[in-house]
Amino acid sequence: MPGEDRRDIGRLFDEVPALYDRVRPTYPDELFADLVSITGVHEGSRVIEVGCGTGQATRSLAALGVSLTAVEPGPDLAALARQRLAGFENVQIETSTFEDWNDQGRHFDILLAAASWHWVDPSIGWPKAHAILRSGGWMALIGNIVVRRPGEPEVYAETADLHERYFPGNPQWCHPPLEDDVRTTNEGWGEVEDPGPLFGPTIVRWYPVVQWFDGAGFADLLRSTSLYRRLDPEMRERLLDAIAERIRMQMGDRASRRYLGVLRVGRRCG
Repeated sequence: MPGEDRRDIGRLFDEVPALYDRVRPTYPDELFADLVSITGVHEGSRVIEVGCGTGQATRSLAALGVSLTAVEPGPDLAALARQRLAGFENVQIETSTFEDWNDQGRHFDILLAAASWHWVDPSIGWPKAHAILRSGGWMALIGNIVVRRPGEPEVYAETADLHERYFPGNPQWCHPPLEDDVRTTNEGWGEVEDPGPLFGPTIVRWYPVVQWFDGAGFADLLRSTSLYRRLDPEMRERLLDAIAERIRMQMGDRASRRYLGVLRVGRRCG
């Protein structure tokens, strides 16, 4: 994905900051407990978060008492994050892409990106991350991967015909991967480009997460994702209305979205 495409797609979330904040999954307390255990982060540690969105992960980081700088390119997302985090004096939110962000000579103990590093141009992002981390500092990527379990009702399986009816031949329509298959991907940095020798071997931890929605709520969840926001708006709404109706009529108006939360941590080399 070319760098400009990454930025353009990433900006789609700035169209719906309140919706994004309401429906997107957060991260379990166990993940941050493991982050502390692995990295030794403590009150006063200097942390930078890249792509903080509306602050779902930022709130958990701020509660650790760290000195936190959060960088977010979407002005409306950043504005909502500032509202949500107004009670934390240890948090500073700066509006910029990470590629253009001015570090002003600052250095950090940890760089964390929550479901955002894939929007950063890797040719700039990885070297810049290495440069602003102190010797022995840590890179941490966290996220939620949509998964399914065999034999368990799953929304895409129940609505594949609707997806093909409204947007036929879209190569991105597919069933989520099986949870057990995802758990085998416990090396490296996941689906982002590898940083090469800049960072050491990763430590990977998994965390099951489930959200439950009625039909209207599940349609709102899909509205908050880049895959659906990129669609023609009029046809997207017809598709999402049809999905909501299918959930109401054939799934008892109760549908789950299953995830594996993931923490990938590696130490700065050199």
